[in-house]
Amino acid sequence: MDTAAKKQSPPAPLAPSAFDIAQPFRTKLANGLELVLFENKRLPLVSFRLAFRSGDINDPTGKTGLTSAIASMLTEGTLNYTSKQLAEKVERLGANLGAHSSDDFTTVSASALSLYSLEVLDLLAEAVLRPTFPENELDLYRRNTVEHLKFQRSQSSFLAGEQAARLIYGKHPYATVSPNAADVEGLEREALKSFHARTYIPNNAMLIAVGDVDRDEFIKEVKSQFGGWQQGSATFDNYAPPPHRDTRTLTIVDRRGSAQSNIVLGNLAIDRTSPDYFPVLVMNQVLGAGASSRVFMNLREEKGYTYGAYTRLNTKRLAGDIEATAEVRNDVTGVSLKEFFYELERIRDEDVRDDELADAKSFLSGVFPIRAETQEGLTNLIVNQHLYGLPDDYLQTYREHVDAITIADVRTAAEKYVRPAEMAIVIVGDASQILDQVKPYAHSIEIYDTEGNKKD
Repeated sequence: MDTAAKKQSPPAPLAPSAFDIAQPFRTKLANGLELVLFENKRLPLVSFRLAFRSGDINDPTGKTGLTSAIASMLTEGTLNYTSKQLAEKVERLGANLGAHSSDDFTTVSASALSLYSLEVLDLLAEAVLRPTFPENELDLYRRNTVEHLKFQRSQSSFLAGEQAARLIYGKHPYATVSPNAADVEGLEREALKSFHARTYIPNNAMLIAVGDVDRDEFIKEVKSQFGGWQQGSATFDNYAPPPHRDTRTLTIVDRRGSAQSNIVLGNLAIDRTSPDYFPVLVMNQVLGAGASSRVFMNLREEKGYTYGAYTRLNTKRLAGDIEATAEVRNDVTGVSLKEFFYELERIRDEDVRDDELADAKSFLSGVFPIRAETQEGLTNLIVNQHLYGLPDDYLQTYREHVDAITIADVRTAAEKYVRPAEMAIVIVGDASQILDQVKPYAHSIEIYDTEGNKKD
């Protein structure tokens, strides 16, 4: 090979870096609180996660937003600290303390230099075990949240997601993506206190510590802080299953004057613990998970309809879905649907190419260890593994599972979980500009306003 040819050849890829991660230490207190400790002395940092196996879907009937409100209010006043005093104490330690809820879980997070690990754990216990939900702070929460809801409804992505969740999940609580203003304004202090007492119980919780922590000292401190925490009883998951769809539907959210259409196409797929997780993950990477994927290359690079077109997996504890999304110009809304369905059918009907499969697996295998490079990234991986009850060797064998996926596996996953004939199509845009373009794609068409009300 001559010198010029050598200069044009790309360098050989490096050998994959080893991903050696030890198994964490696990134990349980007498009251049922599970402990997971991953000792990592690389940096003088510690991260705590006290996670509860209940989330937004566990809101009581007629109390949408209650779980989220409780999580937000944990640090807004406790038995021993006002909101300001707690914030000042956290700041003096150079620490972080906060809580949030998701569909499936509620997580209280704390992190600091390991020098202050015991002090931070004490503050975490204070927030979780002794919140007082002051009326003045709750009133501020209600007002701020109502304003945020107004902002949400101004975003086309929120409006599209709201309708897609309703159509895909039906009467299952995953169908609700947000409370409304009336829900928030109806929140009462006594309801927060009562539901906190019911759901914030040790036998519904897991405390995960990652970082520069001494095992014996940590367990001793946890027993001191949480050993007297009383068990309770919380029964969840008695929900109607998501509906079986057997036809394609089209829902338009009429956003008058909009210059773009926000498109979402979706159907039910897999939950997080599905045995088909890795085939679907690799299939989705080929189809639309990145800037070299099929839908991106088609709708953006070849057609120029959008700045970005993607597919994504939403894998939750009890169910999940696959969605294709893009924001396109009004005048290309119909042809964008055409190209989406072309790619959705093609991934089912044709084998992916060898290079597409290799690229997808290379990306997934390569990016995975990077997520563990930071303290928070490693913590999140460990937290997700244990909350979803994934296998003990999940992190250690992740890349092996990805590398084992074949062309046939991808085809099978696509045939099983990408179902264009029964997809819910949601488009947020100016109905007068797009309706005629999209009529051919579904027999059933509904139109809603931006407040979620159905229109004639």
